[in-house]
Amino acid sequence: MHGGDNLSIWSLISEASLVVQAVMAILMLASIVSWVMIVNRGLYQSRASRLYADFEKRFWSGIDLTQLYKQGNAKAQNGKIEGAESIFRAGFKEFSRLKQQSSADPHSVMQGTERAMRVALAREEEKLEANLSFLASVASVSPYIGLFGTVWGIMNSFRGLANVHQATLATVAPGISEALVATAMGLFAAIPAVLAYNRYSAKAETMVNGYETFSEELSAFFHRKLHSSNP
Repeated sequence: MHGGDNLSIWSLISEASLVVQAVMAILMLASIVSWVMIVNRGLYQSRASRLYADFEKRFWSGIDLTQLYKQGNAKAQNGKIEGAESIFRAGFKEFSRLKQQSSADPHSVMQGTERAMRVALAREEEKLEANLSFLASVASVSPYIGLFGTVWGIMNSFRGLANVHQATLATVAPGISEALVATAMGLFAAIPAVLAYNRYSAKAETMVNGYETFSEELSAFFHRKLHSSNP
């Protein structure tokens, strides 16, 4: 048992039972990984939002779409096309390819174009929502893992009382304290994860809705262009 004057956090962790230490290690690892993902998601979504606003500004500036497509060729070769521009390039490329085929009717051209944009949209949605499932898992499971460590530690603490003739608060306090550290670490891992998940999933949904709207507007543009050239 610990001495009553030795209840610092580090001593409680270092002198905890192996099971409780294993629980703490799992929670610490989950917390570190989730923080890496939180920072990564924040940077990626901020960048995606900035790129979306920039591309929309260029798209609606009245620039010729062929020129706009060619402007992104260099970035596309390096794999740096993302967001709405990726959807635009997929749709424009498929539209141009199908339109050049003399056997393709307008309905088939539009179907192929919209299918290409849906595929690109699905890929962008996957990028926006990457790692969010892990954050959700950490948010939901960490408190229970911490609670398991707490229950195990308290159980061992009370089992130790069987060998003590006179039980006092000083006798059980260290064991209960080290067990409660596991619960605290579970909450420490879960709270940032649940806050980040709620924020990033909401932002991802907002951006996906924006991409879908852009895709619909682009589809309408292609439809008008197709029928204006095919009276």
